[in-house]
Amino acid sequence: MEVLHWTCNDVAAWIESVGFPHYKACFTDNMITGRKLIYVNCTYLPRLGVTNFKDMQVISACVRELLGIRETSLSRSIADPPRDSMSLFLEEKSRTGEQVDSLTFQAFMKMK
Repeated sequence: MEVLHWTCNDVAAWIESVGFPHYKACFTDNMITGRKLIYVNCTYLPRLGVTNFKDMQVISACVRELLGIRETSLSRSIADPPRDSMSLFLEEKSRTGEQVDSLTFQAFMKMK
């Protein structure tokens, strides 16, 4: 997945391309790379400096679309939320190291 190899500048260019150029510094100052995008959601965005709720919703939706992640159902139990396989895979890929770099989605699914 190409996005996992994005630099901070690539992420900044992407956030600008989806209509939020005023948040470029929030992403670059916090060194958000493609590997870290998996964690960018409405909970995490205020820590980056994105506090407008509507912007947070749109950016979170854009991140999910970019990464191919399904939105979790609102009827889920918050004690044990179900996770889709792609989200779990991308969380694993957000780490660094030789083993993680070589991990494919197919191999991840076999391990699961």
